Amino acid sequence: MSSLVEPNALMLEPQALAVTAVPELSLVVPVYNERDNLVPLHESLSWSLRQLPYSYEIVFVDDGSADGSRDVLRRIAAQDARVRIVMFRRNYGQTAAMAAGFQRCRGRIVITMDGDLQNDPADIGRLVERLADGFDVACGWRRNRQDRMWSRLLPSRLANFLIARVTGARIHDTGCSLKAYRGWVVRSLNLYSDMHRFMAALGVGLGARITEVPVRHHARRTGKSKYGLGRIFRVLADLIGIKMLIQFAAHPIRWFWILSLPLFVAAASLFALGAIKRTATGEWLWFREYDMAAVAAGSVTLLFAANVLLLGFLAELQIKVSRFFRQRISITAREASR
Repeated sequence: MSSLVEPNALMLEPQALAVTAVPELSLVVPVYNERDNLVPLHESLSWSLRQLPYSYEIVFVDDGSADGSRDVLRRIAAQDARVRIVMFRRNYGQTAAMAAGFQRCRGRIVITMDGDLQNDPADIGRLVERLADGFDVACGWRRNRQDRMWSRLLPSRLANFLIARVTGARIHDTGCSLKAYRGWVVRSLNLYSDMHRFMAALGVGLGARITEVPVRHHARRTGKSKYGLGRIFRVLADLIGIKMLIQFAAHPIRWFWILSLPLFVAAASLFALGAIKRTATGEWLWFREYDMAAVAAGSVTLLFAANVLLLGFLAELQIKVSRFFRQRISITAREASR
């Protein structure tokens, strides 16, 4: 379960625990207050998935809906053995819902999509075909988005540009939930915060091969959008963490050294300022009188820079020690099994 969700947060339905044959495709659909969309969504999904030569399951994750979506999901699951449902006791967000779905899906290929009928289930087959071509992640690309320009399209384009520049994942539409993954990709991700937007970029960090597929996008029929302009600030904050995960996780001391370098420069500048003081006559005095305020500020800055660098050293040491012990445990386990 995602670290965003505390123990006892899930309400598992008896049908969701039933043991059936392991499907080839798993569709994970987070749901939050989508009561009127669920029945047509299930019908559309069922029709589209039956056209594919794969066995499948649909995992609906109810993220604490309060509009009656839970009752609709129970009725759907009672009528369709391929449907499994997971329910949160309260709203945790889309990232936690996807993480819970990934833990409970069983397919070799995992597909994600929204529950608002804006994604077209008929595009699922095209995404799966791209995985058959050797890719690990196939991302939907909503070329003709049916959303409002100022509240949805413009912020999304800005976020896509920043994510592509920072992470190196050259994807036109990172916000499109319609994606297909090989199972090992989603099961290797440790999702938290609002990281569902960056799953493709995180996949790049794991070595996954990524492609894009143009998909259809429909205007919302019923209900309200769950996103607003406030998500821009969350994206900017999460980008810093993503940058560290992708480029500096293997050698964190490099990241902390980059952070501490400006602080060391600032400390040296303050010490130099404290060692040089101009008198009332306009003369410069070198190392005769110290400006104690500048010296004190330089000392604090130097101490802070040293602490940042020390944190990088400790993080590097932790990673190296962790790898060493994992290797030792793996070798011991192999030797014990002989």
